[in-house]
Amino acid sequence: MNQLYQAMRRIYDAQNELSAATHLTSKLLKEYEKQRFPLGGDDEVMSSTLQQFSKVIDELSSCHAVLSTQLADAMMFPISQFKERDLKEILTLKEVFQIASNDHDAAINRYSRLSKKRENDKVKYEVTEDVYTSRKKQHQTMMHYFCALNTLQYKKKIAMLEPLLGYMQAQISFFKMGSENLNEQLEEFLANIGTSVQNVRREMDCEVETMQQTIEDLEVASDPLYLPDPDITKFPVHRNLTRKAGYLNARNKTGLVSSTWDRQFYFTQGGNLMNQARGDVAGGLAMDIDNCSVMAVDCEDRRYCFQITSFDGKKSSILQAESKKDYEEWICTINNISKQIYLSENPEEIAARVNQSALEAVTPSPSFQQRHESLRPNPQPRPHTARTSSSGSLGSESTTLATLSLDSLVAPDTPIQFDIISPVSEDQPGQAKNSGQGGKRTNPFGESGGRSKAETEDSILHQLFIVRFLGSMEVKSDDSPDVVYETMRQILAARAIHNIFRMTESHLLVTCDCLKLIDPQTQVTRLRFPLPSVVLYATHQESKRLFGFVLRTSGGRVESHPTSVCYIFESNNEGEKICDSVGLAKQIALHAELDRRASEKQKEIERVKEKQQKELNKQKQIEKDLEEQSRLIAASSRPNQTSGEGQFVVLSSSQSEDSDLGEDGKKKKESEA
Repeated sequence: MNQLYQAMRRIYDAQNELSAATHLTSKLLKEYEKQRFPLGGDDEVMSSTLQQFSKVIDELSSCHAVLSTQLADAMMFPISQFKERDLKEILTLKEVFQIASNDHDAAINRYSRLSKKRENDKVKYEVTEDVYTSRKKQHQTMMHYFCALNTLQYKKKIAMLEPLLGYMQAQISFFKMGSENLNEQLEEFLANIGTSVQNVRREMDCEVETMQQTIEDLEVASDPLYLPDPDITKFPVHRNLTRKAGYLNARNKTGLVSSTWDRQFYFTQGGNLMNQARGDVAGGLAMDIDNCSVMAVDCEDRRYCFQITSFDGKKSSILQAESKKDYEEWICTINNISKQIYLSENPEEIAARVNQSALEAVTPSPSFQQRHESLRPNPQPRPHTARTSSSGSLGSESTTLATLSLDSLVAPDTPIQFDIISPVSEDQPGQAKNSGQGGKRTNPFGESGGRSKAETEDSILHQLFIVRFLGSMEVKSDDSPDVVYETMRQILAARAIHNIFRMTESHLLVTCDCLKLIDPQTQVTRLRFPLPSVVLYATHQESKRLFGFVLRTSGGRVESHPTSVCYIFESNNEGEKICDSVGLAKQIALHAELDRRASEKQKEIERVKEKQQKELNKQKQIEKDLEEQSRLIAASSRPNQTSGEGQFVVLSSSQSEDSDLGEDGKKKKESEA
């Protein structure tokens, strides 16, 4: 347009160079068909029309001169108006749209920094109103800007055709000799062009009216979307997605305790999470989310935060969603991708089927009344159902569990516990027995007394693992790993259905006498499992992060019958190591028990030998006493006589002592003999 304007300006300024200026105009018109506009398509009619104009102007360029006034009114004015008004309007709208976008970003940043704990209704209302106003302003400015861009395509045609039409009419009216060169065919062509210009103008007016009506309808329909946190009841959460894109706030640590939050555009691509900053041409890899874990977290007093941890546990990222709907959809989508559902042909259909099957398979948590009734003894016990041993993997659980009865693995009406309950927060049956302390009360500060502490310190094995508690439930059998697999399936399905993403992280200490769950912050023992009560342990055959064990206790819902509870945990890809450590601890404990029994048996044998030796020594002493007693009796039966020489019979010392004892001593000796 600038080149065409300069060409017409040259005609206006230099009448002497009229031929060269019209020739340049004709040349520019011929080059129009080579132009490629981003919004305007290939218009063959427009190109052919301009080609015809270029031929006529080229023929008349050597013999026509246009008066400056006629050129200023008929040729220069329309193109000047398009250049100074229409194009300037587009640039102004572009700047206004950029300002509105910056205001919207500033409002979103203020809204994201709202405190979760210290909520101020007035501040929240002002920030929400600011987001609403800025978002609405941005949307309106955007729509007007796009409307102006579309309208510019029609104005461009008018701005190019009207100056040419005015130029030709000026030539006809000014030059008398023009009548000789202008035939009826050319006049008909010019009339058609004028009619086309009017049609384009009417079409532009109709299009502008249609776009204005569309803008009004969009404003009414989009009004709820201006709110940063829309109502979930009106906009339901889609839990079967395997692809999602949107803006998230990413947490970046800048020091030991300081961090910054950057707002970036995130989108999923296969099994990868991508991010793209504003101004970047393409996105980059943020994290590999195949076999990853995602859970909700509390971070820096911000709402809607969740954490993604890679499969090996070496990389994690904390992100913040804008609304609760986006927050839940991002967690469900990443959870579906981590299961590699996206590799199938119909991923969303399979995700819906998996969630539906999980909904049908999970045992619902009963109410308080049902839980109270379930604790009563059942007058008609359910007959024992034989169960076929299974050796398949959990990945093919539909085939493995097809021959198993659910009642033979999991107790009916069994509630699922998703969090660790402190020993002093709920009085559970058999809690003292579970902690391995008999009838003693559990210390709420995690200190179990001097004896347990000494046993722990004397333990040969001490191994510590980081685990996250998923849930626990009572089971009816503890003789096969299928019990652990079925419990894993039901707990994971229940978490997915009830949107329970939070998990309690603890340190699992494996020793030769017990398993302990320790709080990583306070080092307080949350739960203690005696090692002899752990009768079964297994890890997930496909996901090595999942493992569980069965704890057999003496008290449960039915009195005088032992019960079994299965505990399920998630680790940082260390499930097999933990199971191996528990197996090693049980072997060490078994060998220690065998050594203790052998030592006790040896001590018992030594005590028996010592007792027999004492009995033998006592028997010998009795025999010796009997001999002395016999000699004493024989000596006492003879009368004591003196010799003629005045000598006396001298008794032995034992005889003299026995004689001093008197009659009581004799009776005592006789009774002992």
